[in-house]
Amino acid sequence: MSSNNLAVNTIRLLSAEAIQKAKSGHPGITMGAAPAAYTLWSKYLKHNPLNPDWKDRDRFILSAGHGSMLIYSLLHLFGYGLTIEDLKQFRQFGSNTPGHPEYGHTKGVEITTGPLGQGIANAVGMAIAESHLAAEFNKEGFEIVNHYTYTICGDGCMMEGISSEAASLAGTLGLGKLIVLYDSNNITIEGSTDIAFKEDVGERFKAYGWHVQKVSDGNDMQAIGNAIEQAKAEKDKPSLIEIKTIIGFGSPNKAGKPSAHGEPLGDEEIKLTKENLGWKYEESFYVPEEVKEEINEIKKRLADEEENWNKLFAEYEKKYPEDALMWKQWNENEFAKKLFDDEDFWTYENDTATRLSSEIVLNKAAKVVPNLIGGSADLAPSTKTIMKDRKYYSKETPEGSNMHFGIREHAMAAIANGMMAHGGLKAYIAGFFVFSDYMKPSLRLSAIMKLPVISVLTHDSIGVGEDGPTHQPIEQLAALRSIPNYTVIRPCDTNETAAAWYAALTRNNSPTGIVLTRQNTMLLKESGKNALKGGYILRDCEGTPDIILIASGSEVELIYKAYDVLKEKGVKARIVSMPSFEMFEEQSDEYKESVLTRSVVKRLAVEAASPFGWDKYIGLDGDIICMNGYGESGPYKNLFEKYGFTVENVVDRALKLLGK
Repeated sequence: MSSNNLAVNTIRLLSAEAIQKAKSGHPGITMGAAPAAYTLWSKYLKHNPLNPDWKDRDRFILSAGHGSMLIYSLLHLFGYGLTIEDLKQFRQFGSNTPGHPEYGHTKGVEITTGPLGQGIANAVGMAIAESHLAAEFNKEGFEIVNHYTYTICGDGCMMEGISSEAASLAGTLGLGKLIVLYDSNNITIEGSTDIAFKEDVGERFKAYGWHVQKVSDGNDMQAIGNAIEQAKAEKDKPSLIEIKTIIGFGSPNKAGKPSAHGEPLGDEEIKLTKENLGWKYEESFYVPEEVKEEINEIKKRLADEEENWNKLFAEYEKKYPEDALMWKQWNENEFAKKLFDDEDFWTYENDTATRLSSEIVLNKAAKVVPNLIGGSADLAPSTKTIMKDRKYYSKETPEGSNMHFGIREHAMAAIANGMMAHGGLKAYIAGFFVFSDYMKPSLRLSAIMKLPVISVLTHDSIGVGEDGPTHQPIEQLAALRSIPNYTVIRPCDTNETAAAWYAALTRNNSPTGIVLTRQNTMLLKESGKNALKGGYILRDCEGTPDIILIASGSEVELIYKAYDVLKEKGVKARIVSMPSFEMFEEQSDEYKESVLTRSVVKRLAVEAASPFGWDKYIGLDGDIICMNGYGESGPYKNLFEKYGFTVENVVDRALKLLGK
């Protein structure tokens, strides 16, 4: 048995034994795709296990994240710090080898995968990041950014719609340093893929503008290597290499069968598999010395590659000191903190829709945050998310930082995750708020990974008006607020919009959704930096208030004006703007008590959305003016009046709550 085959079988059996010990997992892909994965990692992937964070490393994404033991076996063999004991603890509580690869948890895992198709879209984002950074920083003779993005995906990834969205964009953008290894084994949980999936994937990708190859034998490592070399030689198109594999290869009784996908092989079958593969070692979780020696030699070469890059960067730093400094600053991503003391950033004069406010604020921020990159799902003229002094990113102009994502909300959000996980950039995306439903799976993954992607979500309520209930968000605020570690900010005016952008740009461990109006809002002289606390007092009374009025977004204007009417009627009110539940909850108990004083139990909240989630602020003695159903088509002023979003109704409901 050659050393290459021995290493491949080591991966197969480490994976199978870990899955068997856990009594849970997916051995099929780990055994079928092992030759392709090892070929890539041992001969073509530019990485250094001694420094997993090397900036110019190739990125590897296991899009078929259920095959996580494949990457864990590779990380163990290549010395990323995963021990045999870690492999034995696969899928166990608190282990370094969770059921699916987790970004920030296991060293060497570039991004969290598992929901199928996400990894392909993440890879597109990483390839975009590489090309943009290369265009920004490379000089003749100094290619300090020059790496590839590889991903292994399966039939399931190809069935998911997100892969089509992302692949279509990648072809349009000509991402020549994106290479997808497609583990094509024609098996899913329910049986042969023919029951639901008969398309020619290669032809589909050709239509997207990809370079496509096919390797008919997934065990032919020479053919796989040749295909990778040809893919790397294609500079103008992303590459798909379809590799025909046998799921669970090596298992005498389960190879090629659906049972190999997501079930442990069984102790007896593992024994038979070892015999079938010619494995002569009796010890479980065993790595032959020949494999260790081979990989140690590979690791020396990999360390030399980074050392050569370090020397190149040192010369770059001497010749281009300003660019080298900027490179470091882009990777530190701390530019936005300067905005806090920038008086112009916080100075505004006019009433306007907060989506227009956001456009003004974004363009001020863009002058201070050079690595800001983003765009919209074909809605930038409406979401107002164009950086006016920047070019558009394209195949011809990779230095551009305005993105055309096309009408691809789901892929857009996943691509942004890839851009942020790559490093060096600050990514934002945009769309109509109601279509955050299309983005939700990727937004959730942003939150799990603590990736601070910014989502600009406009047309935020029945204020959308004439487009009707299909485009009027109702439950979306509650949905995003329900995502752990996701920060939702719904500003009431331009001052609060500036605070929203500042918070979003400086929050390093949480994604942010900035939710904005289509219709005009009144600029309030009392609003501003206090919005960074999530909730704060806009107007107050002498002594203890009789009632606290709370609102977010455009409805703040209603409670602000209701204050004066209530005062004329002898009611002492406190007006609280609550742009962000999450940021308010981060404040001290003392601060929260100073805003929402416990002794004041009469509270009225106003928000043109579902009431879900407001109970913690209004309590059993409070009330809320909200939407309990869908809106309808018509001018927004008519809709606001019909559904009770008027100053008069706020006053009436407040008086009723007070028994007056």
